[in-house]
Amino acid sequence: MTTRDLVLVALFTALVVALGAVPGIPVAALPVPIVLQNLGIILAGAVLGAWRGAAVAALLVVLVAIGLPVLSGGRGGLGVLGGPTGGFILGWIPAAFVTGLVAERIAPVGSPLGRTFLGVGLGGLLGGIVIDYAAGIAWLLAMAPNEAGLPLGERLAKTTLGMAVFIPGDLVKIALAGVITHALGKAYPIARR
Repeated sequence: MTTRDLVLVALFTALVVALGAVPGIPVAALPVPIVLQNLGIILAGAVLGAWRGAAVAALLVVLVAIGLPVLSGGRGGLGVLGGPTGGFILGWIPAAFVTGLVAERIAPVGSPLGRTFLGVGLGGLLGGIVIDYAAGIAWLLAMAPNEAGLPLGERLAKTTLGMAVFIPGDLVKIALAGVITHALGKAYPIARR
């Protein structure tokens, strides 16, 4: 990584941390709140590209692991990574990578708005929803006690259905990321790699 890469990774990590200043919104009985930080992860991948976007998410995970209160609500520490939201947080690394990979393939920097929107949209859907939700749901299934003795398939169906409440908000975040990525690409083109 060049010095410029390190600066961009640090800058976008700071952006994700700043988005954590907005407290998470609890959703019914679910152990996972609605947060804005995943918008920052999608933006990191879309604007910086796959590798630097994943570096942003990895640096954030390291900051959480050493106990810094960088997550929504001032949370941090190994207890958070080992808790119900840990899978979603760890899932940010491949989510940013996939978002960046798709965005840089479909919409190179300087693409028209429609193409940028398509690239970031597909990248955000695959990375920010499919990959991150898969990691988070798998983590929840592994961590949550099966007190009712339900079969794995039924637990998976119920957990996945419970997570569906987050999809509309995440779609809005992905659309916003597409617009911001396009605007940044015009104002300050950053070569994705």
